[in-house]
Amino acid sequence: MNYFSTRDKSLKFSFKDIFLRGLAPGGGLFLPNEIKKYNQEELNNLSHLNYNDLATEIIFNFCSDEIKKKELNSLIQKSYSSFKEKEVVNLKKIGNINLLELYHGPTLAFKDIAMQVIGNMYDHLEVAKDKAVNVVVATSGDTGSAAIAALSNRKNISLFVLHPHNKISNIQRKIMTTIGGDNIYNIAIEGSFDDCQKIVKDLFNENSFRSKINMSGVNSINWARIVCQIVYYFYSFFKLKKNNISFSVPTGNFGDIYAGYVAKKMGLPINKLLVATNKNDILQRVINTGEYKPDTVKATITPSMDIQVASNFERLLYYILDESDSKVGSLMSDLSSKSLFNLEKKEVDKIKKDFEAVKVTDEETISVIDEIYREHKFIIDPHTATGVGAANRFKNLRDMVVLGTAHPYKFSDTIKKAIGKNLDIPKHLKLNMNKKEKFDIIGNSNTEVKNYILGKIQ
Repeated sequence: MNYFSTRDKSLKFSFKDIFLRGLAPGGGLFLPNEIKKYNQEELNNLSHLNYNDLATEIIFNFCSDEIKKKELNSLIQKSYSSFKEKEVVNLKKIGNINLLELYHGPTLAFKDIAMQVIGNMYDHLEVAKDKAVNVVVATSGDTGSAAIAALSNRKNISLFVLHPHNKISNIQRKIMTTIGGDNIYNIAIEGSFDDCQKIVKDLFNENSFRSKINMSGVNSINWARIVCQIVYYFYSFFKLKKNNISFSVPTGNFGDIYAGYVAKKMGLPINKLLVATNKNDILQRVINTGEYKPDTVKATITPSMDIQVASNFERLLYYILDESDSKVGSLMSDLSSKSLFNLEKKEVDKIKKDFEAVKVTDEETISVIDEIYREHKFIIDPHTATGVGAANRFKNLRDMVVLGTAHPYKFSDTIKKAIGKNLDIPKHLKLNMNKKEKFDIIGNSNTEVKNYILGKIQ
């Protein structure tokens, strides 16, 4: 299988190539030249598999040229061996909602599900065998700690994590800055997540620097992240044993919900994919109006979604624009030069066939957390609560699965505000709250980040 760019269909890259690069030349995102579509008989066969074997079957479609299926299965078994849940995820009934708990990994967030696999893929593909690899990643709170847990002490790999200074929860930051070996560097950028993400993208597009440091990335723009997230859509569908399930997904960068879109393209009979946003509602606006216009990032109680540039939306655009790389390139050029682009009505209508989008306020989020605790004695994190809040607006969508993206402990202050209780540290989180944090604060500047990285590796 070959991979091309959303902005250049003529490119041909292997899975190993795109795994290491993350971002395509020219700033586009990688897509596979084919997406396997399962028929009903094949879906029936998949439905009997446990999570690890299902993950093997799904992921193998996208890396079969590079990894043998038996080796992939061993890699996946190893990746999930530390998860609290034997089946990696857990589907739980909470009132009318089917809650898919995705936070049973080492850092209590759904990012662990892809990142643990990616960490082991770095070793298996031997991308750092002959030359040191420097992984640079931006995080809005959870990706950073998941990447650290996956890549800490990996031979010949250094990880540089950029997070927005004072714009993630204290627990999110402490998990990141108190774990990890000597190959981990935490950088607090004086700006927003979008600023962090822009710096990482700019560095990838700066060919001389990218080549000089042998740069790699594990943000949600890395196709391997998407591939691993496809699996739990299939798993929850098979568990519920009902057709036309809808999914409500708290999302900022559009990666997690885009994985659901790929699952639907692979033949999974998903009805609607419901985008749950906070007041940083660019996805809600573009899906409902066609205008993609980033605004100033606003601080909310769901900091992992405080994003105004949803990178993975470009992958959806490619299919909405009839697989025209030139049209995608043109819209991305408009975004760069005019700070916006507009979709035609027919293109919005295409999106609406698969997606709905809702903005959930902080006040509604608090109310949802409180209501679920009062009625069901169960606690959800604020991001998951936006997914529940969005699902509550669509009573006509039956058999709704809400993706539970993070453990509530990571947002203890918000939980206390909502239900008046302090949460205990989960037993499977190896966190020393009194341990000294390790991070450096630097300005919102490509040059400062480049100099920082070069200073650490030379």
